[in-house]
Amino acid sequence: MTAVLNLRDEGRARVLRALYRTGGTTRPQLQALTGLSRATVSSVVLDLIAEGLVGEEEAARDGRANGRPAQTLSVLPHAAYAAAADIGRTHLHVVVCDLSGDVVWERRVDNDVDAHPESTLALVTRTVAEGLAHSGISSRQVLGLGVGIACPVHRGGDTLDASGIMPGWVDVDPAAELAARTGLPTQLLNDANAGAIGEWLYGAGQGVDDLVYIRLSAGIGAGVIADGRLLTGGGGLAGEIGHLQVVPDGLFCRCGNRGCLETVASPTSIARLLSRSWGRQVDPDDLSALLDSGQPAVQTAVREAGEAVGRALATTVTLLDPQLVIIGGDFSWAGEILLDPIRRGIERYALPAARRRVRVVAGGLGAAAEVRGAAGILLNTAPDALATGTNARSGPPLLA
Repeated sequence: MTAVLNLRDEGRARVLRALYRTGGTTRPQLQALTGLSRATVSSVVLDLIAEGLVGEEEAARDGRANGRPAQTLSVLPHAAYAAAADIGRTHLHVVVCDLSGDVVWERRVDNDVDAHPESTLALVTRTVAEGLAHSGISSRQVLGLGVGIACPVHRGGDTLDASGIMPGWVDVDPAAELAARTGLPTQLLNDANAGAIGEWLYGAGQGVDDLVYIRLSAGIGAGVIADGRLLTGGGGLAGEIGHLQVVPDGLFCRCGNRGCLETVASPTSIARLLSRSWGRQVDPDDLSALLDSGQPAVQTAVREAGEAVGRALATTVTLLDPQLVIIGGDFSWAGEILLDPIRRGIERYALPAARRRVRVVAGGLGAAAEVRGAAGILLNTAPDALATGTNARSGPPLLA
């Protein structure tokens, strides 16, 4: 639950929210944006400047002969930070971001996540500590730790729906474990949801309040921003597009069903198909080089994967009517040879009115979308946290 702010903190929060959302403004504009009196705005701003949270700089003159230069106020990027981790099925990606969302430190390492929760959580803890120490940031300056994980997360971010997806993580509570180990308030969310937030705040989805982000990696999932809010569903399972059936009586999926999108359109499934066809081992990491080399079989496999994704997305587009579909994850390197079949699938199978409105683009953040989004969910709480001098409050990853 969100705490009730006292009158002093509410005034500070209003000013900080306005500065944070506009990127910078003047004292007169703050009065209009916050509804606070001139005296209150002046008092709050002086306090925030003295505390090192807000800075001011001289802007252009207002055009009058004797006009005084307007003072533009903004939240200082280094007033606070957010740490974040993307726990993929085969990797760990950790960043430290300042208040503007810019990365000040990052580390990505290969890691066998599925069957090793204990060592993975220990690695997250060590890596976060390394990032803060390397950057000279104390835990008092950190709003919290945001964590995206390649597994469905129940609404509220407390527990995983790991059975059949990440069986080694059944009964593991990553948020509580990491909060205890790092001493930082920790928010947990599904990696595709984190990717949607990252692209919406900092990437290809900026300025678009209705979008679907598709993470095409070893696992496939979708994050949905609807009317400027993250859509999680009643239990937190909204967007599990990777487990829609696209091939009746197809291969068994790790979720227990057959013919799921994940069994035909992930890099892992394509590598498995090529290995069986060529009679030699093909690793998912080899696919980019094989595609660049012009291998016809790889090109065909990627196009067919795109067609399958397009068919699945056509239903999503018809149901949700997004303005934008963003393709991200480890498979987004394939570019137009993947995107064109996706567009054709939507064009063929989606409701005509919905398909005419939607655009399909590659993500703007690449492999960093998920970890940037995990940081962004905390940075969104910054004005209230800075107003009260506390770390980020725990709660569901819902954006206002």
